[in-house]
Amino acid sequence: MKEATSAPAIGYYDYIIIGGGTSGCPLAATLSQGARVLVLERGGSPYNNTNITNMENFAKTLSDTSPTSPAQQFVSQEGVFNVRPRVLGGGSAVNGGFYTHASTHYVKETGWDETLVNQSYEWVEKLVVFWPQILEWQSAVRDGLLEVGVLPYNGFTYDHLYGTKVGGTIFDGEGHRHTAADLLEYADPTRITVYLHATVYKILFRHNIARPRANGVVFKDAFGVMHKAYLIKNSMSEIILSAGAIGSPQLLMLSGIGPRDQLQAHGIEVVLDQPLVGQGMADNPSNMLFTDQPFTVPPEAMAEAAETINAIANGTIKGGVILEKVIGPLSTGHLELQNTNPNDNPSVTFNYFKEPKDLKRCVKGMSTVIDVINSYAFSKFRYSNMTVQALTKLMLSFPVNMRPRHANATISLKQFCIDTVVIIWHYHGGCQVGKVVDRDYKVVGVVALRVIDGSMFLRSPGTNPQATVMMLGR
Repeated sequence: MKEATSAPAIGYYDYIIIGGGTSGCPLAATLSQGARVLVLERGGSPYNNTNITNMENFAKTLSDTSPTSPAQQFVSQEGVFNVRPRVLGGGSAVNGGFYTHASTHYVKETGWDETLVNQSYEWVEKLVVFWPQILEWQSAVRDGLLEVGVLPYNGFTYDHLYGTKVGGTIFDGEGHRHTAADLLEYADPTRITVYLHATVYKILFRHNIARPRANGVVFKDAFGVMHKAYLIKNSMSEIILSAGAIGSPQLLMLSGIGPRDQLQAHGIEVVLDQPLVGQGMADNPSNMLFTDQPFTVPPEAMAEAAETINAIANGTIKGGVILEKVIGPLSTGHLELQNTNPNDNPSVTFNYFKEPKDLKRCVKGMSTVIDVINSYAFSKFRYSNMTVQALTKLMLSFPVNMRPRHANATISLKQFCIDTVVIIWHYHGGCQVGKVVDRDYKVVGVVALRVIDGSMFLRSPGTNPQATVMMLGR
């Protein structure tokens, strides 16, 4: 990998991948076995950054608000804090590390080849996946789930199974993170070029044919110098968007593919009027309870939810969180440009709990969390005089989002879900299959342009999407 400042003014490649993230890195490594590949990543390297590589510094990355932060913060229109990755390795460099497959039903429903899916998961797991350590806190939560009837117990498994299980992690036994960037070890170094701090401003098209054909990109380096990269002229060459569920629909619009009225309002030349770009944006709403406990919880137990409570989260806090996530979800929203600068966040609306079924699922999930906290198995991790109402009141006092608080949220789980909704970065949509891309992930209406990332998903796969996004890149 190199800084984009070293890139030539013009270069030529078989494949140009926009985004060296969770899908872009395995995709680039795979394609490099038989073609010349360029990867353009707008962020920097995850290596030698201890905030990324060390589990104990997890919250520091997510609270970094600098212009070059690996986690670019944004707030959805509902007032919920969120981040989008800006680093080689993408979301796998800033997330909580949980690793689990999509369900077999999801794989069949999507139409994927099951054998190829399993082979691709194994390819990923050889380099970046580990079994987690099970300490007292994790054992108490596991046994609490079993005690309250979340059955059967499935033990250690990467598979998506109903009941209670212990999944994989991308943190090794010493607490060091391994990311999708590690999968570039599989690449042919003679055929791959990875530029860092390379921000793509637009995709270029040839128009003197029946359908517009993607043939190049314009990107700027860290000094603001413009470069161009073009496809070598052959029938297999393609540009592949792997910029994530925020970046991919945003870049399609900046390149002239999107709702005509919105593009024209920003002075963007319309290549293809496609009103479904940016639609179907969804995020899995989550809620949690913080338990003020008589024992110190290890920092790894705080990782998945640390960002939302970073005002109180540190390595010695006497407490922990138990979190639930709504599967699906059914509620969806949209993404719109705010300007033509790809460095800026677009406006994103997820419409959390717009569909009543999502709210019912949250209530059921939080009821299970409460049952676990009240279980005998979990008793040593809570004060006996701490009531559930006191725990909900405590949670409502934390600045986990910008939404208003309601007095009845301490007694109504529905209102609690609405008032304290947080996210764990599983948002998806914006370039969905059957709407913006076909079942081969080719952008409908143009040639030589594909999308391979979470923006294609109609719903999030499994408990956590990162394993499936890496698998998909392979």
